[in-house]
Amino acid sequence: MNFKKVYGLLVWSVLVLAACSPKIKTPKPEPAKPVEKEKPVEKKPVKKFAQGASVSLLVPFKLSELNLKTATKAEIEKYAMPIDFYQGFKLGLDSAAAQGLNFKLNVFDTDDDNAHIATVLRNERFKQSNLIIGPVFPDGLKFISNYSKENNALVVSPLAASQPADFNNPNLISIVNNIDLHAKKIGAYIAKNFNPTNTIVVLINPRKTEDEQFAAPIRSYFQGNTKFIVQEYASAYAFETKMIKGKQYAVVVTSSDRAFVLPTIEKLYKLKHLPAGGYNISLFGHPNWVKQNYPTDKMQDLNTIISSSYKIDYKNSAVTTFIKKYRFQYGFEPGEYAFKGFDIGYYFGRLLTTYGEDYKDYLVKDRYKGLHNNFSFIHDEKLGYINTSLMLLKFKNFALNIVE
Repeated sequence: MNFKKVYGLLVWSVLVLAACSPKIKTPKPEPAKPVEKEKPVEKKPVKKFAQGASVSLLVPFKLSELNLKTATKAEIEKYAMPIDFYQGFKLGLDSAAAQGLNFKLNVFDTDDDNAHIATVLRNERFKQSNLIIGPVFPDGLKFISNYSKENNALVVSPLAASQPADFNNPNLISIVNNIDLHAKKIGAYIAKNFNPTNTIVVLINPRKTEDEQFAAPIRSYFQGNTKFIVQEYASAYAFETKMIKGKQYAVVVTSSDRAFVLPTIEKLYKLKHLPAGGYNISLFGHPNWVKQNYPTDKMQDLNTIISSSYKIDYKNSAVTTFIKKYRFQYGFEPGEYAFKGFDIGYYFGRLLTTYGEDYKDYLVKDRYKGLHNNFSFIHDEKLGYINTSLMLLKFKNFALNIVE
């Protein structure tokens, strides 16, 4: 990111925080006369927003911590994420507004501080929100939970991959898939595509806390739903001593610690290509591998599959259109968080436009295929709305491609 452009954007952000972004309403077409039927089906009338929809965005710009006169490039780049997300979100909401609804966008800098969030909760414009996006981090989401429950206010968790149970908020909308959903996706794929009579499922689990978070739901899945033999080892070296020729191994490495994963991949590759005849190994990785760098040739040879909640197809016309708009509007390339922001802004803006005040009733019905994320929500009376849309990525032609 160009230093001067980011610097200028930060100055600009100070001016736009908590500003409104009204959009012009397009004339509504005259309603067509209904076709008379013997037994007409009654439909619930849409309660449109009379004065437009109010959306509050809570993001940690942390502008109070940054001295724009003395900040270095490295210091400024730390604050690029919230700006990138905000700018993508704004473009998404603008795209939804083009369908005819006037939005009032209130942007609040949370400073990633609960005391600061407390002042936002007392803000009159915030209290009028039809939808709240953020806070971004788990502590802030926990802090705002009581307000959400007391006021029956929907709150979108846009970026946190936390378990919904951590918040106990029936009005929470969780965008990022939790680790249990990733584990279930991997388990279901193995159960569907491997034969339990000759396949052994192997968990390579160093048993650190974060490793066990992925291992536990996979272990539980196979114990409760399948006839597969499941084995568990602390390392690939321990696994080697128990291997049986002629068996198919579905190996799930539950760690995302590169210092552990890299030699594990190297070892599994060697086991598959032993001079005297190797073992039949298919590898499944932790979802964080998507953002890490491992030898592509070995990953492809091991038929590696990784679960992910996002994948950007740069050949998609909607993606290229967004990139062009972002470049024109802001002068540089959109990052990952700009894509995330756009999908969230457009999806919820479209819900508000289409379904009005009753948009909550359509969250589990209205599925969305976005530039970066896909949304397919289920509803839990205690945990709120949970996005279950996940994809599986496999190395082919030295790139990650969607297989399911």
